[in-house]
Amino acid sequence: MLKRLRSLFTNDIAIDLGTANTLVYIKGKGIVLNQPSVVAIDKSSGKVYAVGADAKAMLGKTPDSIAAIRPMKDGVIADFEVTEYMLREFIKQAQKRRHFVAPRIIICVPSGITEVEKRAVRDSAKHAGAREVYLVAEPVAAAIGVGLPVDQPSGNMIIDIGGGTTEIAVIALNDIVCDTSLRVGGDEMDEAIVVYIKKNHNLLIGDQTAENIKKTIGSAHKMSDELEMEVKGLYQVSGVPKTMKISSAEIREALQEPIQQICDALRGQLEQTPPELAADIKDRGIVMTGGGALLKGLPDLLREQTDLPINLMDDPLFCVVLGTGKILDDLDKYRPVMMK
Repeated sequence: MLKRLRSLFTNDIAIDLGTANTLVYIKGKGIVLNQPSVVAIDKSSGKVYAVGADAKAMLGKTPDSIAAIRPMKDGVIADFEVTEYMLREFIKQAQKRRHFVAPRIIICVPSGITEVEKRAVRDSAKHAGAREVYLVAEPVAAAIGVGLPVDQPSGNMIIDIGGGTTEIAVIALNDIVCDTSLRVGGDEMDEAIVVYIKKNHNLLIGDQTAENIKKTIGSAHKMSDELEMEVKGLYQVSGVPKTMKISSAEIREALQEPIQQICDALRGQLEQTPPELAADIKDRGIVMTGGGALLKGLPDLLREQTDLPINLMDDPLFCVVLGTGKILDDLDKYRPVMMK
């Protein structure tokens, strides 16, 4: 009866607090918010100008008095105060109205997170208005989100490629058997494109332009029809804006190093997998989730390098938050998967 009464006055929340995007799931409503993890702040007064999509539009375009900040770095909190404000604002937007009882919040974090980083996430959520804070590892949440039987004595392998980290884990009996948390993701790919175009074309571009190039013509594997796109930036030779054509083959070359790091980490994780679980993975294959999984040809490249089936999910961006939402909907059932 107490639980029912409390549910009338509060909304429990699940949050995928990502380096690139933050997604919020509310019990009984599903995913209610999907916003970039960006905050724009006035440097002198500390006043917040914008949060989310509005703040992301300001990246690289602000005057000296305003800073557009991404408070998450490599999947963990880089700026405690800004993260706290961002969480409070997103919770307010998601809930629509005030509640009498503070919500319980489940937040997914990288599997390789340290105790200090865990405390930072918990403290940020509590200061943002949480009654209780639970943490769950991203690969576990992703596995639950795609419907893998994580509570069974069988091997489930998942690779979740986010903005700041790539999580690779083998899961069995509600826990991670072996895992790797690689600080390489979509951000490092964008950075690699910026460096390549500057080095080979003397053209300076911003992170948002690099992200657009990656999404439009970026690939990890040779394509049957190569693509081209026009890129605008500052030409270093003349010091004036210029437009150039860039091919998908060039971008594939630019992305080679971060992608190879992901491939090497995946092979290394397979080598550490116990033989019985490795046999299960051979039969079932590897599940791919996260925004980075959408890079053209990446599943084909991983299939070639591992000789295993690679299963790309239909909505890889939402797998982690949907899994966290399932945990929220049945806390008693999923309590064993939460971080101690």
